[in-house]
Formats: sequence, structure tokens, C-alpha cells
Amino acid sequence: MALTPGTRLGAYEVVSLLGEGGMGQVYRAHDTKLNRDVALKILRNAFAADGDRLGRFRREAQVLASLNHPNIAHIYGFEDSGNTHALVLELVDGPTLADRVAKGPISLAEALPIAKQITDALEAAHEQGIIHRDLKPANIKVRDDGTVKVLDFGLAKALDSAGASSLSATMSPTISLHATQAGIILGTAAYMSPEQTAGKPLDKRSDIWAFGVVLWEMLTGTNPFGGETISHTLAFVMTKEPDWNELPADSPAPIRRLLRRALEKDRKRRLPDAGSARLEIDDALATPTAKTSAASSPGAVATSRAAWRVALPWALAAVFGTGFAVALAMWEPWRRAEAGVAVRLTADVGADTSLGVSGASVGALALSPDGKLLAFSAQTSTDTSQLYIRRLDQLRATALAGTEDARSPFFSPDGQWIGFFAGTNLKKVSITGGAAITICAAGAGRGATWGDDGTIVFTPSGAPGAVLMRVPEAGGTPANLTQPAGGITERWPQVLPGGKAVIFSAAPIASNFDDANVVVQLLSGGSPKILQRGATYGRYVSSGHLLYVHGGTLFAAPLDLDRM
Repeated sequence: MALTPGTRLGAYEVVSLLGEGGMGQVYRAHDTKLNRDVALKILRNAFAADGDRLGRFRREAQVLASLNHPNIAHIYGFEDSGNTHALVLELVDGPTLADRVAKGPISLAEALPIAKQITDALEAAHEQGIIHRDLKPANIKVRDDGTVKVLDFGLAKALDSAGASSLSATMSPTISLHATQAGIILGTAAYMSPEQTAGKPLDKRSDIWAFGVVLWEMLTGTNPFGGETISHTLAFVMTKEPDWNELPADSPAPIRRLLRRALEKDRKRRLPDAGSARLEIDDALATPTAKTSAASSPGAVATSRAAWRVALPWALAAVFGTGFAVALAMWEPWRRAEAGVAVRLTADVGADTSLGVSGASVGALALSPDGKLLAFSAQTSTDTSQLYIRRLDQLRATALAGTEDARSPFFSPDGQWIGFFAGTNLKKVSITGGAAITICAAGAGRGATWGDDGTIVFTPSGAPGAVLMRVPEAGGTPANLTQPAGGITERWPQVLPGGKAVIFSAAPIASNFDDANVVVQLLSGGSPKILQRGATYGRYVSSGHLLYVHGGTLFAAPLDLDRM
């Protein structure tokens, strides 16, 4: 039975029907406790009494709960109300990839960044021992900002045998009967691997096949194995080779190689994993054709692989009632023609909003590792702060829900997560939104940095004797990295490239920060070493320089990472 707008299911109030599948409906709903919109996936009443289908529905909740990745739609909970069972999911706005492909082929510049994010999602799932088994454009959404979300992990839809022969093979229901049993096919006809079609046990290479079909559809607008009926399609999967001449003439060699290996009928010869597929995409994005296409396609800028690197230094230029301006210095040391570019940009955060928290702007913003996303904390006239993100190719900044009281943001090495302090805790949140995750208790917090090995180094306080601490990105009990020094406060750490050392600012608590020093500490232990006296907020950049501030001026000094 369909739910009507206004129906309450626990804390969730139904707003509208978003779509229907073989096992149930998906609704837009409002979370009245957390004041946010969510997606409710409701199991049909007819299936609620079916132990197999209900068990499969619950398993999807458990699967999603184990997959914490920015390209996989998040789950917020499982709701039971009488005979009504619902998954509470992240609401992902935007069209499905199937909607996009229906309009025709997707340009190389747009398709490759989408494909790369799909491989990232698959790799994360496979690392958890989870196979999607039903990857297809209808289960992939692309948000307006270019972020890809893979949906429907572990949920199989019942096949409606009535009229099945007239269904489109690319939009057909998932074929799923007792999916754990060998000899039974599972998947959507046009994206099923030969071993799925034969009812054989599956592994991650089955997802690689489906990914190959999805990428082919993006580039050509057609399915390589599409037939008149589902039966024809299943036969073509087993016997037909794709028409390689259908690929765009400018398809880079790595993409042609990827597709040939992904669509190998013999899975022993197939591309082994999603990471290998991503490497081929990276090679393709580095080719002149892909670079040129990406440069001419504004929609691809937000998600395409960076053709240049941006170093981290920035200086706050001014704070205005309607926004703020940030000066960014960007280094490309391998380019002789462009040694540095200064970019000035303004992000409107509202007339009653100011950068930072309680007037403090130091550490109030962070630039993503690829130099394309700015994260900052801002405070309104009501003294409430929140995290905002703004892509540098867009005009508007977007607030991240669930980041109230946030300050001192910092990025994960892959740029997919933002760490921050809120209240007395250290937290993290995906750049695509979702629930914020508490990492550990962290006091007042005076800066943090995220190492390549997954270790977060932070300062829990600005008080005298405050020391650097470290904690795993997954959470745990923090441990001291440095030893207390009387009357000295340690702040604003940065893990150096290679992950062997961290720099930070150390200052006498009774003085101003012009008396501070930039200090380096090996993560393996030992005594700290002063790198630069009379300096604060030190940041190493890829040109080989240490940037720091003294007397309101930004300086750069060469830094040898080997000798420190």
C-alpha cells in the first residue's frame, strides 16, 4: 500500500513518492528530529511476511552501514513500524545515469570523471568483501556538482514474469531468486556478466564487467549486448562481441584497453579489480585528448582529474558583510612558463555571516589536495557556526548539514573527507554530505592534519603545555606525540610529504605569535627541531618552500625535506 504525504513513520514524515521498484517504493521524507530530508525505501507489505525478502532487505541495511564512502549513498538507519519496514537513506538529488544516457552519448570529458568515481565506489565495496551484483546506470546518480553516488547495494528486485519479454533489457527488473544459491541468475540482463548469466558463483570481476557495460553506454549511448527481448540479451552476453567501431574515434588508448579487458567473457582474462580500471582512467585523463576535452567542458571541471597541482598556501585578504575574499598562491614547479598564479575569489555566505568562529579567522579555511574545493567555517549573527564548501569553479558556497559549531576544517589526503572540531570533539564528514562522524574527544581544538597513513595529528587545546596528539582516522583513544613544555602552546600541525614528520607552531602563551617558531617533529619520536624562528602557521608547499606568517606578512623560505 502506498504511503500518502504527511504519513509518519517514526520521526520521518512522508513528503512525496520518488519511485517504485519490484520490492517496494522510495519516498522523499523529512526527518523531524534532525531537520533534514531523507529517502525512505519501503518494503512492500506483500513481502514483509516473506522471510527471505525481509532478510535481504535487512542485509542491505547492514551492507550499506559497512560502506562509508563519499561515492556510495549513506544509510542513516532502519525503521520498523508495525508491518512497515524502511531503510532511511541519504537523499541524493539529481538524475540517474540512465536518464543522462537516454539523451545520447556522454562526452569523454564528462564520462571519465564519472567512471572514475564509480570505480572508487566499487573498490571501497570490494575491499569490504561486498559485490554490488546489480551495477547499472539506473543505480547510479550524478549530482549537479558532478558527484557520483552508487545506489542499491545488496537489494534485489523480484522479476515480474508477466509481460517480461516486452521489457527493455537495460531497464528490466533485477532477476533474483534465492540469490545465495548457485545455479540461479542474479542481476539485470543487459549488465550481467557471462558467469551471472550461467548461474555460476560471482566475484568482484562480475562488477568489473557491469562497469565496462556502463562505461560503454556512456561513451556510445547504446548497450553493447542489447537485444529485442531479455532472452536475446542474455544470449548476446554469452556469445556476442561488442562492435568496437561504435566507440568514439577520439577514445584514448587506455579506455579502449580498459573496455576490452573489462568485457572479457573469460573472467580469468578480465580486468582483475576496480583499482586497475581506475589506473587506466587516470592514464586516459592524462592524455592530450582528454585534457583538451576537459578544458573545453565546464561541467567536467568539478570532477575531472587535476591536470595541475595546487599548493596549499593561502592568506585571508578581507572579511566583508556579504562574503570574504581569499588569495591563493598556486605552484606548478614543473611548468617553467607559469611559476605561480595568484587567484582572488569571493564566496557569498550571507550578509550576517563572518568567516571563522567568535572572531578568530586563523585556520578557518582549508583547500582540498587537488586545489578545487574550499572548506571554511563561518559564523552568523546568532553566534552559530557551520561548515561550508565551495568549488572554485562555482559561485555559491554550500552549507554542510550536521556541522554546527564547526571550526578549523582540514581535508583527508584523498580530498573526500573534511575533518573539523565541534564542541569538544574531533569529527569528520564526507564532502558530499551525510552524517558527521565523531573520531574522538578533542577539547577546544587548535588545528589538525590528516596523514596518508590514516593518522590524524591534532592539538586539543590552546592552553600552556598543550601538546600534539594523534589518533586513527577511524577513531580511538588519542596518544601524545610531543611532550609538554612549560608555558608553551603547540598549534596548527601539518604532516609533511612522506608522512615521516609534522610541522607545527610553538609559542610562549603570554606573547603574541610573532614570537612563535615553526617546529618539526618526527612521527617516530625524538626531540623536536626549530625550522624557522619568529614564524607562525607554517605550511609546506610542493615548490619546496615553507610558508609562514610574521608581522602580518606572508613569507616563503626554501625547505629541504631530507635534511629538515
